[in-house]
This record gives sequence, C-alpha cells and structure tokens, in this order.
Amino acid sequence: MDKGPQAFRTISEVSGTLDIPAHVLRFWESRFAQLRPMKSSGGRRYYRPEDVDLLRGIRELLYGDGLTIKGVQKIFREQGTRAVMVRGRPDLAAAPLADDVAAPEAPLVEEPADWDEPEALPDDHATPPEARRAAVAAAIARLEAVRARILAALPGPDVRGTGT
Repeated sequence: MDKGPQAFRTISEVSGTLDIPAHVLRFWESRFAQLRPMKSSGGRRYYRPEDVDLLRGIRELLYGDGLTIKGVQKIFREQGTRAVMVRGRPDLAAAPLADDVAAPEAPLVEEPADWDEPEALPDDHATPPEARRAAVAAAIARLEAVRARILAALPGPDVRGTGT
C-alpha cells in the first residue's frame, strides 16, 4: 500500500527512499537544527514531506557537491532552509513557501497601548537580590502576556505545540 505525497514517513521509509542509513539520518539531526521530525511518545520518528525534502537537499549538498557538514551549516545560515530544500528538489524553486509569502500589512497582534520599553534587568551585584527577583518576575509576566496575545491571535485548534 503506497502512502500519499503528504503522508508522514518513518525513518526506515525515508532511509530506503533516500538510500541513506537510518543512523546517518539520526546523526544529521544532531548536526542540523532545522531537521526536526515529529516524535511519538515512544521516540519513533515521523518525517513530514518537508523534512524529506530537506534531507534530500542535505544529501545532495554532502554527497553530490562534496560539501562538509560545516559547509552545509553555512548554507543554512547564509541562504536559509529553502536553499537547501531546493537543492534536493529544484521544482520547489518556483513554488512559494510559507517564508516567501509577503508579511501582512497589519501585525497579527496589536501592541498594547500601555506598552513601555522594558527596563533593563539589573546585572550588578550591588542591586539587592529582592529587586533583581522582582525585575525578573516583571519581565516574565510581560512575556507571558505577550505569549497569551500571540496564542489568542493564532488560528487552529492546537497551535500551542502541546501535542495534545
């Protein structure tokens, strides 16, 4: 039974498709932060189609072009994930990806009217510990408020990354 093009793949399926041993795929995950397959609670990896495209690009850069891992990491840093994906699938060059879509004119989350620039956290030892703790607590509260506004603005039933 064949899977559809948008179906998730196991590490053994990706290994067979790309002709790369599974241990190499796991090693690449440790070297390329952009590779983040979904993992079940038992640790089984599930690769999205985008993950497979990214792996295909990494394989082409390493094996086809003879780059080192550091060379591929440099491409990620300087040209972005899409450049690596396109290297493995040239047909993606013409298709817009999420990072190519123009930013909306209005921000997704409006800045609160009472928003002030946060004060710098005290980093000297002359400031009493209680004052440092209070400054950190205030910063955390502001971050949580911003996070809540962002989550409220996001569409979809489970956008919080909780996995439930």
